[in-house]
Amino acid sequence: MPRRYMCIWLPFFGTDRAEKEQPERRKAPFVLTLAQNGRVKIQAANRPALQEGISCGMVLADAQAILPQLESAIYDANSLNQTLQALGEWCIRFAPIVDLQAPDGIVLDISGCTHLWGGEEKYGNHIIDRIAQGGYQAQAAIADTIGAAWAAARHTTRLSIIPKTQQAQALSGLPPAALRISLQIQQRLHKLGFRYIEEFMHIPKSTLRRRFGDELIYRLGQALGTEQEHISLIEPIPSYQERLSCLEPISTCTGIQTALEQLLTTLCDRLRKEGKGLRQAVFRGYRIDGNVQTIHIGTGRASSNPTHLFKLFDLKVPNIEPALGIELFVLEATLTENSILPQEGLWQTKGGQSEIAELLDNIAAKIGSGSIHRFLPSAHHWPERTIEPTSSLDTQPQSDWPSHALRPLHLLAHPEPIEVMVPLPDYPPALFRHRKKIYKLVKADGPERIEQEWWISDEQPRDYYRVEDEKGARYWLFRSGYYGQGDPEWFLHGYFT
Repeated sequence: MPRRYMCIWLPFFGTDRAEKEQPERRKAPFVLTLAQNGRVKIQAANRPALQEGISCGMVLADAQAILPQLESAIYDANSLNQTLQALGEWCIRFAPIVDLQAPDGIVLDISGCTHLWGGEEKYGNHIIDRIAQGGYQAQAAIADTIGAAWAAARHTTRLSIIPKTQQAQALSGLPPAALRISLQIQQRLHKLGFRYIEEFMHIPKSTLRRRFGDELIYRLGQALGTEQEHISLIEPIPSYQERLSCLEPISTCTGIQTALEQLLTTLCDRLRKEGKGLRQAVFRGYRIDGNVQTIHIGTGRASSNPTHLFKLFDLKVPNIEPALGIELFVLEATLTENSILPQEGLWQTKGGQSEIAELLDNIAAKIGSGSIHRFLPSAHHWPERTIEPTSSLDTQPQSDWPSHALRPLHLLAHPEPIEVMVPLPDYPPALFRHRKKIYKLVKADGPERIEQEWWISDEQPRDYYRVEDEKGARYWLFRSGYYGQGDPEWFLHGYFT
C-alpha cells in the first residue's frame, strides 16, 4: 500500500492555549514572552497582534512602544509540550501511527484510513474541525511524503491535498524554508538569488553539496520521496499505571514485596473509586544495569482487592532477579473491566462469588490459567457440540441445559468406532468390541434419533442406544447411517457409570 501522510500545523498553538484559559484575550493583541540573554523577547503572538505589526523575535519593550495596549504572559514550554503530547494521543483515534513535530505540529500516517471518512478531503476537514472545536486553529496538508505535507501545511490555508506522486510540482513554488532547513542555509540561498525551490530542485546534487552541505540534499530528498523518513510512534501512558522510585536500589525480596504492596494499594483505590477492577496486570522492576524484570498475573473476574492481587503476584516474586538493585517499580493494569457485581444467585452467602473467583485465581496461578474451565450449554444437536467451555465466571449461558433426555455422565470428546453384532437391522447390538475388548450386552433402550442441523452439515443421522453389559456397566452407543444404504458405522460416545 502506498504511504500517505497528513501534517497538522497549529500556527497559534501557544496563544490559543493561553486564550482557552482566559477567553477575553482572543479579541485583543496578545503575546507570550521569554527572557533571553537579559532581554524579554516575544515567542508567540496571536492573530490581532500580528495584524498590528507585532512579530515573533521582537523585544517586548519595542513591541509595547508600537502597541501600548499589548498584553503578555510567560511562555511555558513544558506545559505546551504536554498539551501537544495530549493532542497527539487524541489523534490516535484517526490514525494508528502518530508523531509530534515540536513545537507546533503533528504528523499522522493515514495510509488506509481515509476511506472510513469518505476520502482524504472529508477526513482532513473532519480533523481540522474537531481541533477547532477544542479551541485551536489548525492547517493541514496530505501528501506522499512527510516533507511535502509539512511544507504545504505551513504555506497554504486550511487543507491542502497533494495528489499522489505530485510532490515535486507542489514544492516548486514554495520558498526554501519549506524544506525544514536551517536559517543559515536559508540565508545563503537567499544571497545567491534562490527564492523558490524550483530554482535549485534540479541542480546536480554534487553541486548543491559543495555549496550547502548534506542537509539541503537530505531535506530535499525527504520532501521528494527519494530519501526515507521515519516517524516515532506515540505510545500513550497507560491509564492505570502507578510508579514508585527508590531513593536507594532495592535488592531484597522483602523490599520488592513492600513496593508491590504500596503500588497495589494505590492502584486498587483508584480502580475502586471508578467502579473498575483489573483482569490482567504487569509488575516491572527497572534495575540499575538497565535490565527490566517483569511478572504478569491474570484474574478470572475483575478485582480491586489488593490482598488477593498481592497473593497472585507473590507467587511469582521469587522469579525477579534484583542483581545490583532495582531503582524503579511500575505496576500497570493492562486490562480492566467494570466490577459492579450482579446479585448473588449461585452462592447466597455474602461475597460468595467473589470468594470463589479469588479461589480459582489462586489455583490458576499455581497450575496455569488454561487448566480451569466451567461448561455452559450450547444450542446444537450433535452431543459433542452441546457443551461450551469457558474460563470466566461472568459468562452467561445462551440457553438452558436440556432435560428432556438422559445423557451420560462422561461424554467422549470424539466418538470412538466400535464393532458390533446386531441380530436384525434396526435392532440394538447384542455385543460390541472396543479396543480389543468384547462387551456382552443384556439390556438396551432406544433408539433415539439425533440429526445434525441442515445449515451446518449434511452428515448421516445418528440412532443412539443406552445399553448395559452383564457386569452392570452402562454405555451410550450410536449407529451412523441406515441399513440398506451401505454399511452403517457404530460408535461409542459416552459412559453412564
